[in-house]
Amino acid sequence: MTDTRFDVLAIGNAIVDIIADTDDAFIESEGLTKGSMQLIDEARAKALYDNMGPAREISGGSAANTLAGLARLGHKTAFIGQVADDQLGTVFAHDIRAGGIHFDIPAREGAPATACCYILVTPDAQRTMNTFLGASQFLPARLMDRELIESAAILYLEGYLWDPEEPRAAMRTAIDIARAAGRKVALTLSDAFVISRHGADFLAEMEAGRIDILFANEVEIRALSGLEDFDAAVAMIAARVPLLVCTRGENGAISVEDGVRTEVSAEPVTQLVDTTGAGDLFAAGVFAGIAQGRSMAECLTMGAVCAAEVISHYGARPEADIAALVNSRLGQAPF
Repeated sequence: MTDTRFDVLAIGNAIVDIIADTDDAFIESEGLTKGSMQLIDEARAKALYDNMGPAREISGGSAANTLAGLARLGHKTAFIGQVADDQLGTVFAHDIRAGGIHFDIPAREGAPATACCYILVTPDAQRTMNTFLGASQFLPARLMDRELIESAAILYLEGYLWDPEEPRAAMRTAIDIARAAGRKVALTLSDAFVISRHGADFLAEMEAGRIDILFANEVEIRALSGLEDFDAAVAMIAARVPLLVCTRGENGAISVEDGVRTEVSAEPVTQLVDTTGAGDLFAAGVFAGIAQGRSMAECLTMGAVCAAEVISHYGARPEADIAALVNSRLGQAPF
């Protein structure tokens, strides 16, 4: 990719993940839907934290996780997201910069606090996420740095952040800047609840030619299309976007680029520990492949390798050398 400073610039929630082991009985006692993500307020966040078992704090956020993977794969990335001027905001900023990701958004003073996601992991590795959006939902359009956005080959938008009004307006401003500069715009649908509230918005953006790359999973693609049949749902959405990438869990992943469908199998996992971040790291592998000019089959395989690594341990950031894993899997010299 030429004439760019960054391969991917992402806009997303700046969140600190608080991860705890639990069981189905606790999920039921708290009135939660296993495997889902729900938004909670600060009072509910405190109550849930008080009831949780011992936890680990790890900087997260869907788009930020993707950038962390891309950085580990050797790519230049930047992040736009809002933290508060508090301890967790300092932790998040330190972690993302230490990972080699450009981040210069000033912390927001006053309430609410930095966003947190309380992730409850059951023995089957399913994660039930409870997100307090906090300061992240107050990302203003004035922080959309034109020069920064123009300097990235791909602008990547996190669907979760489309829900609050202020960052939604900010992301629309960023899309305008990116398209005027001839840059590509990518979107991840994030969750079915986001689609239930904003699916019409996403479809309108695609119809207007403002989205070049769409990431989804099986549940999300069905929700966006309104169709139960997976292949029919894929065909409907693929006709509206130049590149559709859809993950299918243990059934692998597919892409449809300009009508050409590519499929790959899931990579083997020795031990399934925590599925948090699987889709985020899959996107990292795909973006890395795109930046390197690889075929879609290779891009999807890179995504599958990265996803397999992150679900083998707790947390949504890679721990192993994923670049080495990708090189080994593709049987090629290091990139």
